[in-house]
Amino acid sequence: QVQVVESGGGLVHPGGSLRLSCAASGSINNFAQMSWYRQAPGKQRESIASIFSLGGPWYSGSVKGRFTISRDNAKTTVYLQMNNLIPEDTAVYYCNVKGYIGDPGYWGQGTQVTVSS
Repeated sequence: QVQVVESGGGLVHPGGSLRLSCAASGSINNFAQMSWYRQAPGKQRESIASIFSLGGPWYSGSVKGRFTISRDNAKTTVYLQMNNLIPEDTAVYYCNVKGYIGDPGYWGQGTQVTVSS
């Protein structure tokens, strides 16, 4: 079993920055893929960034150039640096970690990000 805990959400003005963290612990200690998703009110959950044990990171078009995904050397904590935030970024942000590619993975409880003036 794997536990996933996100943190770092909050209220920020447009143009501001936030850094989200996601710590994973349990029976897996080297995740093949660690990803961030978000779900805005009334919308489906969408994948926005992933980092892989092999290969470069991936970003959705809506965040590319503004968000940066990274992880620690132990590969159990993943971060999402969010810059130049806009109101459309308002959503609950979720972390998903996979022991192998194709695994449905494990989800955290989510952290709220609100971008508003």
